[in-house]
Order: sequence, then C-alpha cells, then structure tokens
Amino acid sequence: MLHLPELHERPVEDCGEGKFITNSTRMDFPATQPKPAADGKIIYYPPGVKEITDKITNDEVVKRLKMVVKTFMDMDQDSEDEKQQYLPLALHLASEFFLRNPNKDVRLLVACCLADIFRIYAPEAPYTSHDKLKDIFLFITRQLKGLEDTKSPQFNRYFYLLENLAWVKSYNICFELEDCNEIFIQLFRTLFSVINNSHNQKVQMHMLDLMSSIIMEGDGVTQELLDSILINLIPAHKNLNKQAFDLAKVLLKRTVQTIEPCIANFFNQVLVLGKSSVSDLSEHVFDLIQELFAIDPHLLLSVMPQLEFKLKSNDGEERLAVVRLLAKLFGSKDSDLATQNRPLWQCFLGRFNDIHVPVRLESVKFASHCLMNHPDLAKDLTEYLKVRSHDPEEAIRHDVIVTIITAGKRDLSLVNDQLLGFVRERTLDKRWRVRKEAMMGLAQLYKKYCLHAEAGKDAAEKVSWIKDKLLHIYYQNSIDDKLLVEKIFAQYLVPHNLETEERMKCLYYLYASLDPNAVKALNEMWKCQNMLRSHVRELLDLHKQPTSEANSAAMFGKLMTIAKNLPDPGKAQDFVKKFNQVLGDDEKLRSQLELLISPTCSCKQADVCVREIARKLANPKQPTNPFLEMVKFLLERIAPVHIDSEAISALVKLMNKSIEGTADDEEEGVSPDTAIRAGLELLKVLSFTHPTSFHSAETYESLLQCLRMEDDKVAEAAIQIFRNTGHKIETDLPQIRSTLIPILHQKAKRGTPHQAKQAVHCIHAIFSNKEVQLAQIFEPLSRSLNADVPEQLITPLVSLGHISMLAPDQFASPMKSVVANFIVKDLLMNDRSTGEKNGKLWSPDEEVSPEVLAKVQAIKLLVRWLLGMKNNQSKSANSTLRLLSAMLVSEGDLTEQKRISKSDMSRLRLAAGSAIMKLAQEPCYHEIITPEQFQLCALVINDECYQVRQIFAQKLHKALVKLLLPLEYMAIFALCAKDPVKERRAHARQCLLKNISIRREYIKQNPMANEKLLSLLPEYVVPYMIHLLAHDPDFTKPQDVDQLRDVKECLWFMLEVLMTKNENNSHAFMKKMAENIKLTRDAQSPDEPKANEKLYTVCDVALCVINSKSALCNADSPKDPVLPTKFFTQPEKDFCNDRNYISEETRVLLLTGKPKPTGVLGTVNKPLSATGRRPYIRTTGAETGSNISVNSELSSSAGNRSREQSSDISETGVSENDENPVRIISVTPAKTEPVKNKEINSDQATQGNSTERGKKRPATASGTENIHQKPEEKNVDETGPSLAAKTRRGRPPKPEPQGATAKNEETSKPPVRGRKRAAVSQESPGSLEAGNAKAPKQQDTAKKPAAAQRQIDLQRSQVLGSDGDSLLEIDSSPEYSQNAMDLFKACGSSQEDTEDTEIAEGGFLKVKRKLA
Repeated sequence: MLHLPELHERPVEDCGEGKFITNSTRMDFPATQPKPAADGKIIYYPPGVKEITDKITNDEVVKRLKMVVKTFMDMDQDSEDEKQQYLPLALHLASEFFLRNPNKDVRLLVACCLADIFRIYAPEAPYTSHDKLKDIFLFITRQLKGLEDTKSPQFNRYFYLLENLAWVKSYNICFELEDCNEIFIQLFRTLFSVINNSHNQKVQMHMLDLMSSIIMEGDGVTQELLDSILINLIPAHKNLNKQAFDLAKVLLKRTVQTIEPCIANFFNQVLVLGKSSVSDLSEHVFDLIQELFAIDPHLLLSVMPQLEFKLKSNDGEERLAVVRLLAKLFGSKDSDLATQNRPLWQCFLGRFNDIHVPVRLESVKFASHCLMNHPDLAKDLTEYLKVRSHDPEEAIRHDVIVTIITAGKRDLSLVNDQLLGFVRERTLDKRWRVRKEAMMGLAQLYKKYCLHAEAGKDAAEKVSWIKDKLLHIYYQNSIDDKLLVEKIFAQYLVPHNLETEERMKCLYYLYASLDPNAVKALNEMWKCQNMLRSHVRELLDLHKQPTSEANSAAMFGKLMTIAKNLPDPGKAQDFVKKFNQVLGDDEKLRSQLELLISPTCSCKQADVCVREIARKLANPKQPTNPFLEMVKFLLERIAPVHIDSEAISALVKLMNKSIEGTADDEEEGVSPDTAIRAGLELLKVLSFTHPTSFHSAETYESLLQCLRMEDDKVAEAAIQIFRNTGHKIETDLPQIRSTLIPILHQKAKRGTPHQAKQAVHCIHAIFSNKEVQLAQIFEPLSRSLNADVPEQLITPLVSLGHISMLAPDQFASPMKSVVANFIVKDLLMNDRSTGEKNGKLWSPDEEVSPEVLAKVQAIKLLVRWLLGMKNNQSKSANSTLRLLSAMLVSEGDLTEQKRISKSDMSRLRLAAGSAIMKLAQEPCYHEIITPEQFQLCALVINDECYQVRQIFAQKLHKALVKLLLPLEYMAIFALCAKDPVKERRAHARQCLLKNISIRREYIKQNPMANEKLLSLLPEYVVPYMIHLLAHDPDFTKPQDVDQLRDVKECLWFMLEVLMTKNENNSHAFMKKMAENIKLTRDAQSPDEPKANEKLYTVCDVALCVINSKSALCNADSPKDPVLPTKFFTQPEKDFCNDRNYISEETRVLLLTGKPKPTGVLGTVNKPLSATGRRPYIRTTGAETGSNISVNSELSSSAGNRSREQSSDISETGVSENDENPVRIISVTPAKTEPVKNKEINSDQATQGNSTERGKKRPATASGTENIHQKPEEKNVDETGPSLAAKTRRGRPPKPEPQGATAKNEETSKPPVRGRKRAAVSQESPGSLEAGNAKAPKQQDTAKKPAAAQRQIDLQRSQVLGSDGDSLLEIDSSPEYSQNAMDLFKACGSSQEDTEDTEIAEGGFLKVKRKLA
C-alpha cells in the first residue's frame, strides 16, 4: 500500500454551512499582472503564474496549473480579498477549455482546483448556472476514476481530490439541481468501479463519507441510485470485485435508517405488485434479500411480511425461490430470525408439506444447516421431518436421512432420539437408495461415537442400539441388504483393517452386547459366507475333474447358486459365467482363489489374494468395469477378513482374561459372566465356519478350563467346540485327548441333558475307538436306571438315546430290552407322583415335575432308537406309534389315573405329536404311519394350550422347510385357520409362504425333481388337506353351515397362498384334483357312506372356493393329477359322481354370508404397517408366559400395525393358560363408541360337555375365570344361557339347545378320546363372544358406518404404505424371512375381520386389565 503525502493533514475547522477554515499559515503574495477574460472581466493569476490559454503547450499548462493548485490549496474561507480577487480565475477554470481538455494531467489539476474552489467559496459556489454546476461535478466525477491505479505518479493528487470532496461534502451542492440524480449515480458507479484491494483504509473511509452524506442528507434515494449500490451485492458482481461488495456493505450499514424505506419500496414494487420493470435488479431480489439480511436485518424490517405473502403464492417456482431464500436466512449461523419473526418461521415450516416436490426437497435440505447452527429449533423441525421421512418421493426421504446424519456427524447432541428414530425406520424403506443411505449413515455414527468414543460414554450409549438394528436388516430378503450389512460389519462394526488383537477385542465385546436377534443375524451372516465359500470350493473341484456333460451340468448349477448370492442375480449370472471361463483358462488365478478359500488362509493372505485377483481382472482401458465389481462382491463375501488362527488365539486370550478377572469387561459395559458366556458362544459359532483355526494346544487348554467351570452353558459350548474342531486331537494332541476323555464321560453321565448330548456326539466325532468309549457310558447307565428317582433319569436317558442313534449296530439290541422293560413298562405306563392341580395348561420348565421331564426324554429316546435302526423288522416302530397315538388320544394321561396335572399333560401331548412327526421324516417309518395316526398328529396344532400349538408349529415348519417331512404334513397348516390367536395364524401363513417358495425354487433348480413332483409340488398338498379336513373331529354334520364355513376358511387359508400365482395353470390343476377325488372313495373308510359324503362335501367346498377366486381355473389342466393311494382308492370305471353335496343356498352363504365371530384370517389380510405408526413393543416372556417364538417375532423398528392394534399376542395367547394378565370385559348399554382393532380374549366358553370328538371335558379350576359380566347387566335375550365360568381358547364349541348346559352338568358323558382343541366362547344370543363383542342384533345397522370408516382408514393406510412406507421385518430369524408384501395381500374371504370389536349404539366396551 502506498504511503500518501500529508497534504490533507491540515487541521480544519467547520464554520458551518459548508465553510471550512484551515489554521495553516496563509501565503501572502502580490498579484500578477491581470489578464482580461473572455467576458471582459480581468483574471488575476497567482504570483509567478502566467496566463493559461490554449496557445501554450500542455506541459506549460500543467506547470502553471500546479502553481494555481498550490495557491487554492493554501487559501481558506476567511480570505475575502483573495476570494474576490481570484473569482474570475475560478470562473475561468470552469471554462470548456479546461473541462474538455484532452490531457489528463490538466484535467486532474483543474479538478483539484475546482474542489478547493468549492471549499473556499462555501457555502455559495461561484458558479450560478445549474448546467455549469452539472458539467463541473460530472467532470470531477470522471477524474475520480484515476483512483483506480494506486501505483500512478498522480495518485496522491487523486487522493487529495477525493479527500477534499469528502471533507467539504461538495456534492451536497447538487441537491439544488433538478437532475442531480444523474451526477450521484455517476459518482456511485465510479467509486464502486475503482475500489480495489490496493486501497488503504483512508481511501475507503473517504468514499464512504462522500456517498453516505449524499444518502443521508438528501430527500431520498432514487431507484437508479439504489440500484448502483445493490448491484454490488449480486453474487456475480460480488465475485468480480470483493472490495466493492465490502464498500456497499459498510455503506448500507451506515445509512440503514435512511435507506431502509427505499429498499422496502423497491421490494414492495417487485414482490407484492409484481412490477419487475422498476429495476434491472428485479430478477435478483432473493439474492439481494439474502445479502441485505446478512449485512443488517434491520434493512429488511418491512420486507419480511412480503416474503410471508410470497410463501403462499400459487406459483410453485416462486414458492421454491422464496423457500431457498428463507432457508439461508433462517439457517445462517448468527441469524435470530426464527425467534424474532415467529409468524414467518411457522409459515416457512408449512412449506415442508408443500404440494410441490422441489419445495419440500429444499425445505428438507435446509434442516441440516438449521440443526447445526440453531439446535434450539430442532424441536420445531422434528415433527416436520417425521412427516417427510414418509414422503412419497424417494429423493425427499433420502434427503431427510442425509440431513439428520450430517448434523449427527457434526455433533451428536444436535440430533435427538426421535430424529435418529426416523433414520432407523428408513432402514426398511422400500427403495434401495434410501435404505442404503440410512444404513450407511447409522454405521458412520456408530463407528464415530461407539467404536472411537469421540464424544464420551453418554454419546456411545445414545447410539448403542445401532449395531443391533443394522444386523437385524440381515433378515431382509434382498441380497443387496445382506451384502450391505456384511460390508458395514467389515468396515464399521468390526473394521477389518485393525490389528488382530484390537479387531478381536472389538468383536468380542460387540458379540457380548448384541441382542439375541442380532446375534442370530450375525451367526447367519457367517453361515451364509461359509456356505458361499463351500460353493466356490466345489466349483474349483469341478474344474479339476475331466470335462463331461454331467460335469458341465453340475458346474452350471453351481454357477447359478453362486449368482444368487450376488447383487442383481440376473446380471450376475453372466458375470459369474465369464469369471468361470477365466478360471478355466488361468491356472494362476485358480490357485489364488483356492488359497483364498482354503481353511488355513490368514487375513493378511486373504487381503493379498483379493488384490491380486482384482489386479488380474482389471482393464485399464475400462474405468468402470461391472464385471470386476461383481467379482469383488464375490471375493469380499468369501474372503476371511476377520477370522484366522491368530484371531482365534486372540479371542481365547480375551476370554481367559475375563475368566481371570483381568479384562476390561466392566469398562466395555458387560459383566464378566456375560463376556465369558458370549465369548464361548462366539467361539462355538466360529467353530462351525473356521474349524481349522482352532487347532492349537493353547486354544484347547483354555477350552478345557471352560469345561471345568460351573456355568452349564459355558461347558456345553466348550464341548460343542471340541466336537466341531477336534478331529485331529487324537493324533496331534494326545495330552489334550487324555484330559478330555474323562471329562466327556462325566458330562455324559452326570452333566445337564444338553451337555450329555454334546458329550456323546463329541466322543463319536473325534475318537477312533468311539465304540469302546460309548460302551463305557452305555453299560453303567443302562444298569442304573431307576424310575423311582426321576431327577437322576433325565441325563442318562438323553445319553442312551443319542448313543443308540449314533451306534445302532452296537446298541440297538441291548436298547430293545431297556425300552421294553424300563422305558415303556416301568416309566411311561406308571404315574408315581401326583401333579399339582392348579388348572394351568402350561408351566415354565423349572416348574415341570422331574417325572414328566423323564417321560418326555423317554419318548425322545424311543424316537432316537428307531431313527438309529432305520428299519421296522422287529415291528418296534408300530408299537411305538401305537403308544404315541394312545398318548394323544388320552390327552397326555396315558394311564388315565388323573394323577397328572394339565400342564404336564400338555408337555406329553407335545412330545408325542413331535415324536410322530420326527419318525415321519424317516421314509421307512413314514410308510407305516396310518392316516388315523397322521390325523392325531395333525390335531396337535389345534391343541388347547397355546405353547403346544406354537412349539409344534415351529417344529413342523423347521422340518418342512428342510424338505425332511413328506408333503402331506404341510396340509396340517390349514388347521391353523382355526387358531384364535392372530400371531399364530400369521406365523402359519408365513410358514406356508416360505415352504411353497422353497419347493417351487427347488423344482426350478433341480431338473431331477420333476420325477418326484408328487412329493415336491406344493399344489399336491390339496388332496391331503381335503382328506384331513374331511376327518376333522369338528366336522360332524356335512350340511351344517357353520361347520362348512370352518372348512371353507381352512381351505382358503391354504389355497390363498397357493393361488397367489397361476404358475403352469395351477388353478386348473387344483380344481382337477378336487374333481378327481369325487371319483374315488376314502381309503380310510371306503365302505362308510358318511365318511365318503364328508369327503365329497369338502371337495365341493374346495371347488366352490377355487371357482369363486379364480377365472383361470376353467382352463384345461396341463397334466392329470395323481392322488395318494394311502388316502384315496383308485377310481372305479363305472363310478360317476356328479352330485352337488352343498346346496346353492349354502354356496351363497359360504361366499357372501355373514362372517362368524372369530376372525380366522384377520391378521394376515390387513396391511400390517402404515406410515408413521408407533412401533409395536413385544411383551417379554415373563409378562406373557407364552414365549412367543423368534421364528415369528417381528423386530421391525417401524412396527407392525395389526399387532400393535390387536391384543391377541399378549392377552389371548397368555390368559388361556390362566397364569397371566386377565381382562375383565363388561358391556354397558350407554352410547355408541366403536373400539377398533381390539381383539377380545377368547377365553370363554359355555359349560357342559359334547359327545362329539375333540371337545374339551368340563373342569373348573380356581382362578380361571377371566371374563365377567356384571350381575345387573342383562342380555338382549333374557332366557339365553349365562356366561360360563370355564375359560377356553381356540375353536368355538358348537351351539347347544337352551338349557343343555345344566343338563350336561348333571349327566356328563366322557368325551371320545382325541385332541384337545383350542376352544373359544360359544356363539349364543346373549353371551359376549370371544374375538368379537357383539351388540344386540337390532343395532347392527349402527355398525355399518363405523365399518365403512374402518375400511376407508385401511384403504388410506394402504395408499400411504405404497409411498415410502417401510418394508417389514417379518421374522426375527433369517431362516423364516418372507416377502413382506405377500403378507398383506387381501384375502378376499367372505369372512371379514371380526377381530375388530365394535359396540353398536346403546353400548360401549370397557376393557380392564388385572394381573392374576
């Protein structure tokens, strides 16, 4: 910066009215010879200055003018004589000769003189002509352009000129001119154009003084003058000349009070009146508002209300522009606009719900800056972000996540739990882009605040749920989701690039702190990766074999399997084929891949192999290589990036530290016991996937130490690890072997049942002399069996059962005598103790009597013994099946001495049913199971005890999904339509979906399966289902409409899933099967007319359902169905059965009639989720006692709507066993108050017996009454039966004549033996019905509007659900995950969702809960 001379640093005194006097010494000098001017006046020049005319040279003019400048510079306002003397000279200097002089030096000197003249002659200028004044000031303004070049020799004079003008405020003279605005505009433009970064502070201050005086002392600022200032704020100009922007900024701040009305007028003209022609800056109004607000909000005091008006504009683009502007104003760091102008803030928040998508998008983007700069506004934003997180537009939902995560990464305290909850919900969004953003965002937060602990323990605790949630996503069906979870696990949860010890510590404590479902997901992830490794290993093995057609077919199948484990399986198939070709041609690549998947590959080697393979496949000419990306996906899934021998050793050391108490367990937030148990479980899982990595003496020594611990679970896990990994212990580690054998013997004889099982299997797996070892266990145990001490029987029975199964050749014969003499005769056929008569249908494991536990293990022993033999030469299987059937017929009380409790009978029924199902998995035993025994087994799924139904259904599904059970057992799920609990029905339907999809996929993937279609094709379940329903104990009267409705619901429960798609014309195929059955007889009772009539009636109901639901069923069947001869006779040649077994009236009733009270298909037919619903919170096992299976548990963060709304799960499934919360329901005639989505506990039934098979015998236990009716309340039908005290679940007993209850109490008949059905309340005129509290019939019409409203609400929820709603986590285990949307397809059943309780006009429902 140049140092300016001190020409201007003279003390100046303001005399008022523009007069200034300097205190410097006046220069007195004699005047020179006067020269006549053009107008006749004599011009006096300063001494030594000759006349200045156009006759002399420019240099001489400059020389003489410098002396004149010096003279005027030294004059002050009090020199009256001099002022008068030099007045002609002052006038002469304003002549055209000087003002138009081409020499810039001349013009500069003249301008300096004129500036001094205005100072000296102030307040009156010597120039009286307005035109002359205008010319002079325009001339002076033009000279100010010289300020631009600070390096010019003349810059000091330009600065003097500026200083003089600013101090004297010379331009104020122009206010008297009519066209002064032109001068001011020119001045402002000049000053803004010349200012640059080489000017010092004094230059800027003089410019500001000059301009601010014009603004503040004038009558107003014209639009043109305002434009000359505001134009410097526009981004384009701002970027060109930052100093001009700063100058304008300071000028506006200084003149805010004066210029604000002018600014307000400008924006009013443009924004409100729409007069864009008033200024060239009209199109930049929003940029200007932003800049002006940043300069001083007071400049816009009158403009903000105009913005509120524009926010409500009908033009979407205009609203968008205003939203963009206000987003910047509200979000800027130091802005307090939101608190100062609440109406505008609220109006702006309303734009979050704007109909115009870009407006909503812009609003959401703003929220991130607002959260970071104004945490106090988070509460206002939360509700609006909640709504936008369910926006139909994918981009908006995506940006909501970005907004929250960005703020969270800046500082976790900026985002509250509710905002993080929105991101959590979006991890289940239907769009992959949104799901991915949510998952990656949460992973980044977890790594920053939990793994690196950047914000302390409180922050880590706040996001500790993230790890569980991310792993839960592995349950989803999408392969993209699974791959992303694997990537997140490897990069964020347990970063693979950490050192081994640090990485294993991270994994150790992560595993210990995961919830059970997340643990299962992580285990499943490792299992899937290991399975893919095995597929690749098998592919490489195929490459080693000689080329053949069979080899090519096997290779193709393996490639298809591998492709299904990669993103976009369709495209992946082509890439995998290409990769296979490369493998075939490149032996080095094959060797690298073999090393990568070898059990001994270390993590470091794996990293090198992956890079090497990728390098070989990379193509430098192709920057984006989808083939390479797909191969990388494959390599990332199969590469052991976490676990190797070194990692296992590190894990074992960590566990040892926990055992010794020297670990950091408490600091990591887990107890030592939890850490040890979780560590053993982790090692157990890894022993399946990486068994070779365990083979070291150090690892096995630590496991032996765990075997000696008192914790049963720890010891059990340690044994299982030995079983999985100890194949080389006998040869390589004899010392470990000698220590292990006695421990295993001790566990097999006196350990827990689980330990005994694992010990026997461990001995069988790892020792070569297993026969000797097992005999040393078998013989003492078989001799010491004593039924009088059942507590000591359980472990021996487990060991004996597994020994006989693993070594049948050695122990089958000795076991036969044990079975005959002890198991059956002494143990199962005797009741030595009397059970507790507490009326409960189920008790926790710890409350079950030792005798019953021993009997359950005895039943399992029988099954294991038979499964080991795998033949029925001795007819032992027939005897066993008869014994199991007898146990089912006797309801679990085989001796019928009534000494056994209800809960123990439930345990034995479950054991018997499961045993038959287990035997059916072996073909030689399946053949001898009679239809009657199959039906008894099937009826267990309708047991009166909730837990029996639940556990049996899980076992059934598990065996079916692995294709272990014959197809006929899938028909059992049709009976689940009668289950009163929505949870169970929904689970059954999921199981059906899974089973059917697996069978269809298996048929597609295995060409050989076409030869076994009878046992694989899902549609072939129809004849088994028809036969099973024809023999349903509740189906006694073929013409009874209620019974037929039950049959129809069971049929549709299965057919609905089968008919989802008409694959290969399957609808016509199923119809053909039903028609063909009518041409056969019931093989179970071929000569019994009633049995055949029931069979044909069920066929007609099935045909009725198929015809009503499908227009495609009338086509020709692609193939002729084959009916199972075990259940149907061969059709007779001359037999023709064209009779209709259900009347037309009955047919109409079945399809369109009034639904029955118990909603059979309610749960599965309603949308299970709607936008913005609160999550469903599952009650714990301790609260419910029902121990809901994880196979059907919903762990979705978004929640399950129907579960939330119904009380089935926690109430109905619980209080049926009389050990949990009881609901008291009363009906009071008062007013209409519909109660939606509440299912009344179906634990009531009328007393009395029925002689029909399957009815529950009467028994009243204390504490079983869970539904009461107030004595003063009256039923509509005063003569109707009173509400029974006996509570039941399940199927409703059939109506009895009035008064039958009392009669049955007096003369009760013993029921025919069979299953115990889940009973519901009797449907009677005056009783409160289970599952649907009914109002008097005459008020039914009052229900219709409410029902219609419910339908509207459901439709609305479906619409919302279709736009951005969450996919559901249908299962809590990947094994049972299903396509979520299949669960929501409308059933189309004539039965409406009567689970929704609505009380008509004249009554309202009171529901109370009471803990028993």
